[in-house]
Amino acid sequence: MFEIIILALALSMDAFAVSIGLGAKNKNKTASLAMACGLYFGFFQGLMPLIGYMGGRGVFGWIEAYAPWVAFFLLVLIGAKMIYESFSDGIEEDIAKVTHRIMLVLAIATSIDAMAAGFSLTILDVNPFIACAIIGMTTFFFSVFGVYIGDKSGTWLESKAELLGGVVLILIAIKILFM
Repeated sequence: MFEIIILALALSMDAFAVSIGLGAKNKNKTASLAMACGLYFGFFQGLMPLIGYMGGRGVFGWIEAYAPWVAFFLLVLIGAKMIYESFSDGIEEDIAKVTHRIMLVLAIATSIDAMAAGFSLTILDVNPFIACAIIGMTTFFFSVFGVYIGDKSGTWLESKAELLGGVVLILIAIKILFM
């Protein structure tokens, strides 16, 4: 279960970073924005790993011997992408108004990597539904918290959250491969 909590924290960092940016840019209606971020990001961050898990279970028989390597590769790729993105401007800089459509696009965009990470659930001895619920709830709380942080302090923490999430995913990948 420790791995799931760490995975949930790492996967929520993308949504956390975007929430900070949205909170910094949209200082009016912070409570409703925080709830929208929490619900959208939490739902999709919880759903996408389940989709990845189901897909992974479908092909697990074919690649069972290589599953740790595939999980390692996917998590390192996602981690490296997050580290790279931590050095670039966030997408929320271009958003003039936050609508439900924008929130849906952001939620899907920040959770695509969670779908790939869901494959790693196939090699962990955990209940995938509980794991995905933990990932979704963790992302919900970090997203809500991120909007309030962005509202109060600006975007200085945004890139650090993505960097930390990327490093943690790479460490999880190494643990899967070598332990």
